[in-house]
Order: sequence, then structure tokens, then C-alpha cells
Amino acid sequence: MVVAISSVGLVAKPRLHGSPVPERSRGGSDRSHGIYACDVSEPDTGAAREGELQAFRRAAHALVDGVANHLAALPSRPVWQPLPDALREQLVDLPLPERAATLDDLVATALRDVLPHAMGNGHPAFFGWVNPPPSPAAVVASLAAAAMNPSVVAGDHADVHLERAVVRWLAELVGFPHAPGAGLLTSGASAATIVCFAGARGRALAEVGRDVRRDGLTGAPQLVAYVPAEAHSCVRRALELLGLGSGAMHEVPLDGGRLDAAALRASIAADRASGAVPALLVGSAGTVNAGVIDPLDALADVATAEGLWFHVDGAYGAFGVLDPAIAARFRGMERADSLTLDPHKWLGVPVDAGCALVRRSDDLRDAFSLIPPYLRQDASAPVGTFAEYGFEQTRPFRALKTWATIAARGRAGIAAQVARANGLARELATLVEREPELELASAPETSIVAFRARPAGCPPSRLDDVNRALPEAVQARGRVFVTGTVFGGRETLRACILHPDTGSDHLATLVAEVVTTARTLAATG
Repeated sequence: MVVAISSVGLVAKPRLHGSPVPERSRGGSDRSHGIYACDVSEPDTGAAREGELQAFRRAAHALVDGVANHLAALPSRPVWQPLPDALREQLVDLPLPERAATLDDLVATALRDVLPHAMGNGHPAFFGWVNPPPSPAAVVASLAAAAMNPSVVAGDHADVHLERAVVRWLAELVGFPHAPGAGLLTSGASAATIVCFAGARGRALAEVGRDVRRDGLTGAPQLVAYVPAEAHSCVRRALELLGLGSGAMHEVPLDGGRLDAAALRASIAADRASGAVPALLVGSAGTVNAGVIDPLDALADVATAEGLWFHVDGAYGAFGVLDPAIAARFRGMERADSLTLDPHKWLGVPVDAGCALVRRSDDLRDAFSLIPPYLRQDASAPVGTFAEYGFEQTRPFRALKTWATIAARGRAGIAAQVARANGLARELATLVEREPELELASAPETSIVAFRARPAGCPPSRLDDVNRALPEAVQARGRVFVTGTVFGGRETLRACILHPDTGSDHLATLVAEVVTTARTLAATG
């Protein structure tokens, strides 16, 4: 798209590639060097636009075919392999192009140099982190969302209304109470946690007569957050970014999945006696390390009795409530003041797609609402613009791909997928327990299995070193992909099962690869 400014205004005229041929306009003005001077009212012939659309159709069809071929070939390819050195250097050192490339060239480069060298999460033998393959329905929907390219904030257009419906759908899926305006889509649970904690901070300080938006935190009493040791790192980051500081985190006393409510309430009482303001209690509906579900109902009881904001991190695990076999473990999640979800995890919505849900929408509106005159829209509406409930003013159209993912499967399909993943996790745990050179670190509650290698003849003093090196060594072999963590103070492997096509054969391959690689590491260390 070449844009030129003339003495009478701005006009845009697209061209595909090459340099424009100088020509004379109807008014005799010179169109040279790609500069088109014309009256604002001068009609465009449409020829260049039609050519651009034809090029788009051709390139888009080639891209779709290439992506489909890539997806079809994935199961027969290595899960992951390092980039060739020459390609890595080429990508890092790409020069800024001087001239325009054609869409055909761009598609060819993407299919040749980028798509084949993915992280690996599209493969059914990928067990790393919490990264599923993208939903095909959402991949298709992403094209339409990009073609619309709205900033989803306010107004009477489809993206705004669809996001409100999608947020309600997500709340309904996990059984969280929802009122209009009491939630929005975010880039992920990290951003959603900041949104929710801002509401908690504002409410806690308002109750002691402080206006944090006007006065900041200077001179305010110290707010205290009670956080389990296995909480996701985004909890700490949110507390730091909101000015509460990591020092405000006091550990929730949990032992074997049980809450010592008496000890927690004693800690809260001691903090109050010191002049601090207990404000927030955090629980997890599936920890990242091992998928452990905190005692949410017991935590909700304490939060209610003590007047604390109860936040549940359900980014990965909250959708586990759809599995009848473990649904009871999530009791209490529906009592939370806020809940974070990541549709781009278990549901497979392409990144990014997080969600913040709150019980009272006004808590978020009080924390964020700021409407300058140039952004006034629907000022009298009972539900404000999305910018009034979070910190993003420019917001991408995340709802369309989320809608497509949910609609393509329906509640029953999603529930079946969740239950199947959890069943496979239990199957993997059984395989680990049957293998003398492996040990289970924690019985799986959701679809994450934490386990360790203990190769025959390996001294106990070296086991941590072996397990620390094991994930990358397994990844390099290309047959499966697994990642590591520290659990219970020891180096641990963790396999997260999210891919709809993962089967028992992939679990057996994972076990065999870990055992073989661990033996090699133990022998060569």
C-alpha cells in the first residue's frame, strides 16, 4: 500500500509489486515515483484493488494447503529438532527489506523456513509445559478475525457482543456465576491475574478509607496476600507490579492437599494485630508443577469468614471440573471472588486467549474505569466498555477463535476431551509405577504426571543431576517432548497431556525414551 499526501488530502492506492509506471492523471498531474496526487473525490478504478485481492486469494489458498499438509505430516515427523545453524543465523540476521515482497514469496518463505520448525506442540507425543495443539476451527476463525482487525472495546459491532457471549460461555463451562460485564478476555492468565488483583487491592483499601487510584500506596497499610507454595509465578508478579510486593505473600499452610485452617486464621489474626490488612487468599484449581487441586472449599470458608478476596488460579486446571471423575475436587471454585482461565491451554485456542472472571463487575470498573471525552460511547449503558474493566485500551479480537473452538466441539465434546486426557494421565502413572527405573512424584489429579528417573546403578547423589539433564536429552532424540521442574525440592519430569490425538502408544514411547536416555546419562556422567 503506497500512501501519498497531496495539497488536497491523503489518498491510498495499493499495488502488488514492482514500481508504478509513471502516468498522467485526468487533471494533468504527474504520478511519478509512486506518488499519486489527486483530488480526494477522485474515484479509484478498482483495477489495482482487484489485482491485490486476486493475489490474496492465490496466496491464501497456497498457505491453507501448506498448513494442511504440515498438520497431516506432523505425527510422522520428529516432535522437535534444533534449527539448522544456517537457518537460525538467517532468521536472526534478516535484513530490513528495501523493496516489497509479493504475497506468494511471503507464503513460500513461511512454509519453507518457519512452519516446519515449530516448538512441537502440534505433535501427539508432545508433553511439554501446558501447550496444546491449536484447534483447527480456531485457526480458520483467526483469518476472519484478522480480516476484521477491530479494537474490541465498545460499539455496536459483532466482536464486542461475541466477546460478551464467549466470556459467559467460559463461565458456564466451569460453573462460575456470571453477570453481564463481570469478565473479559485477556492475553493470558498472567494479565488476567493482574486484572483480578487490581480489583482486590482497590476493594481492600477502600474498606479502610483509602482511594488507591487517587493516592497510590504511599502511607497505605500493608496489604497481605495468602498464597500456596505451589502457586504459579504470575501471582507473585502481579503482586509486585501492583505495588504490594512479594514480601506481602504469606504462605498458606497446606499438608498433603489439606488446609490447616486454624493455622491460616491465626496467621491472619497476627497480621491484623501488626497493623497490616489481610486482603487476598489464593488457591489453585490445578497447579502447573503437578496439576494438584488445592482444597478450594476450605479456602473459600476461610476467605468468607475473614472477609478476604478469594482468587482461584484456574488457568490450566479449571476445565477439569468437566470430568465427572474429579468434578467434586473443584467444589468451592464457584465461591471465588475471581477466577482466571486460559482457553489457550486445555481448550486449544491459539495463543493468546486468557480470561478474567469476577463475581462483582463493579470491582473491576472501580479499579480501571477512565473515560476521556474522545472515547465516550454508550455512557449511560449499565455495562461499560471493555476498557473500563481492564488495562488494555486496544484489544484484539480474541473472541472469534475462542467461540469457534468451543462451538466446534460443544460442551459434551470438550468434557469428553478433558476426561480422556485425565484418563491417559492415570494410565501414564501406572506405566511409571510398573517401571523399576522410574518413580512417581505425585499421583495425578488432572492431566499432568510428575515423575523421576532412577537408573539402575546410579548413585543417589547423582539422581538430581540426571533428572535435571534428562528433559533436554529426551527432546533432542526427537521421539517425544517432555519438560522438567522442581517438585518437593527434587528435580522432576512433568508430562502434560493435552493433545486430542495422544494415545497409549505415545505414553509407552515416552516411558521408553525416558528410561533409555536416563541410562545413557547415568553411564556417561
